[in-house]
Amino acid sequence: MKKFISLVALTFVFSACEKNLESESYTRKNTGNFPTTVADAEQMITGIYSTLNSAISNPQHSHFYMSELASDDRFGGGGENDKDMQGLDHLMNTKSSRFEPFWTARYQGIYRANTAIENLDKVNSWENETQKNQLLGEAYFLRALFYFELSQMFGEVPLVITTQAVNLPKSPADVTYAQIAYDLNEAIRLMSSETYTSITSGHATKWAAEALMARVFLFYTGYYKKTELPVANEGGSISKAQVITWIDECVNSSGHGLVDDFRNLWPYTNEYTAKDYKYTTDNGLKWVGDGNKETVFAVKFGTSVDWGTNFQLGYSNQNMLHFGLRSNNGLANTFPFGQGWGAGPVNSKLWNEWRQAEPTDIRRTASIMNVETDLKSYIYGADNQMEETGFWQKKYIPITAYNKETGALIPSYAILQDEAPADMQLAHTQDLVLIRFADVLLMQSELKEEATGINKVRVRAKLPPVAYSLEALKRERRWELSFEGLRYFDLMRWGDAATALATQEGVAIKNKGNDTQMRGFGGGYRARFEATRGFWPIPESQILLSDGVLVQNPGWGTPAAEFTGW
Repeated sequence: MKKFISLVALTFVFSACEKNLESESYTRKNTGNFPTTVADAEQMITGIYSTLNSAISNPQHSHFYMSELASDDRFGGGGENDKDMQGLDHLMNTKSSRFEPFWTARYQGIYRANTAIENLDKVNSWENETQKNQLLGEAYFLRALFYFELSQMFGEVPLVITTQAVNLPKSPADVTYAQIAYDLNEAIRLMSSETYTSITSGHATKWAAEALMARVFLFYTGYYKKTELPVANEGGSISKAQVITWIDECVNSSGHGLVDDFRNLWPYTNEYTAKDYKYTTDNGLKWVGDGNKETVFAVKFGTSVDWGTNFQLGYSNQNMLHFGLRSNNGLANTFPFGQGWGAGPVNSKLWNEWRQAEPTDIRRTASIMNVETDLKSYIYGADNQMEETGFWQKKYIPITAYNKETGALIPSYAILQDEAPADMQLAHTQDLVLIRFADVLLMQSELKEEATGINKVRVRAKLPPVAYSLEALKRERRWELSFEGLRYFDLMRWGDAATALATQEGVAIKNKGNDTQMRGFGGGYRARFEATRGFWPIPESQILLSDGVLVQNPGWGTPAAEFTGW
């Protein structure tokens, strides 16, 4: 199936689409004459969505990438000069304004959401109120998502909820989270209650808003030690009971569900690769594809990318390229796992603790490759690989295939499936799933303090049921959701981060093929987390632009915060 994406379908994004939004929608058109038609409104909402993956053109400075490499279950990796990767693992800075691309992308999205919220009432040709409410609800959902990611990343940030040009200081966390809660409440109220279908893949839905509300509630109340979530505009507060009502509705009424086999969620089981990959043939696996019933919300990627004047790298999933195996690996000797920059080697402690706790859990080998047993001829120290463990994750990584006509190895199955560019850097179209139904079930169990959701997930993994405990819930989230951008924030909200991150010190690694041990920098992992409280530096460029209205976050701007390398 081609992954071309159209404006009519309201999904993401081509360079031509983005160019049109920038020049036609926001230059020649203005809020005096735009939007007036449903097509205008749809174009406006598409413009918000397009910012979702623009930050992924620089993934090493983004929310998802940071949360993966900063967690205890992965190291930084890369080559000896890839200090951006290693700095994330060690909770240290590598350059001034390193998170500028992410900050810019998210505030661009917020501005576009503000524009839509302020102006959708100007459309005079709605088919019905439901059509209008759905698009307005999507705008509220996306603004909430953008502010939540900024808040998880930086702690306190400026809260801009109008299109007026203002120079604002950081808002207190309570104020920002109250706005996030208000926006999600509006999204839930406005969006359609129709059950999920594959047609809505990539769109915000009522169900995605209910699931995100649960995630926001758990993070805010956990990290900030609160019992309720405040709501802006004199909306009072949201209790755990209300969140449980929403999460139950998402579970019972959304149409989402678990796919039959956990392993079929990941593209190494795709039809073009599976026939040549013994693991898939031995287990009778078949990929369910992007936009399956387990995907509650995802970032979509298209194929309209090149190295010419219209090149927009963010339209392919660059996380996969970064998490690929470094040069000299990633070819036939490591089939089906392809080439990339070697970011995020898996901490061997995860593999060992998982095997000890759940020796029969199929998710372990479905999620992690052990190069000693899984690959034909893996090369340690390839291209000066750093912080290497012999373990790599299998969820977001280039997946190669053989061209059945020529027999040639190609850098991605998407070249055959989606007609993606035949380029190892540009061919990656796999969805980046931000909310998966298994996570919804686990949040339901955590909120209700009972094991129903946990055990639905465990049954799918062919494991026996367990009684509820917070420790059981923590373990299940670690196993099921590994490498999906959630672990770091789970550790933060549970109060476990400083201790868990410190356990990375002393783990056996290889730097450029030589045996050594992981060590902390800048005083060590615990010291860095305690100094920063888990948050990252606001881009210095933004502080300068604010004329001092913005102030830097604690723990940054000192020699102890700067990673200069091994």
